[in-house]
Amino acid sequence: MKEKGVRILLADALLFAALLAADLVTKAAAAAALAASPKVLIKGVLELRYLENHGAAFGILQDARWLFVVLAAAFVAVGAYVYFSVPRTRRFLLLRVCITMLAAGAVGNCIDRVAFGHVRDFIYFSLIDFPIFNVADIYVTCGAAFLAIIVLFVYKDGEISQHLKR
Repeated sequence: MKEKGVRILLADALLFAALLAADLVTKAAAAAALAASPKVLIKGVLELRYLENHGAAFGILQDARWLFVVLAAAFVAVGAYVYFSVPRTRRFLLLRVCITMLAAGAVGNCIDRVAFGHVRDFIYFSLIDFPIFNVADIYVTCGAAFLAIIVLFVYKDGEISQHLKR
């Protein structure tokens, strides 16, 4: 059983690394290719447009970089605590994937904040004039949505928290 747990841990670590790499590579490509001019993918619907975001979601809390770094570190620490508290079984696979997605998104944007002083955003849904975002934001949004769904509809009351109290 211990060997299976190690394999699961390695698989999750590889997923985290792949997600983080995809985020950082797309941000670097966007900074290089889109800084001069945006690219329209679907006219009136979807564009790639480079933006240096010094705040959080929707540009709130401009220039509060170290607050976001501390919050990201705290979030990753809590996620790691939950991740390592629940059994490494198939039953908790969805929870582990959600935590991995959330952590990859938080770390990806945190790397940007520390390295550049801002987050590199580049995906723009012009159809609804949605704020420009990046791949890490997708991980955080989808991870949080999936987490809410599985906590509400997959796990029984107290099933996760019973493992956290040990």
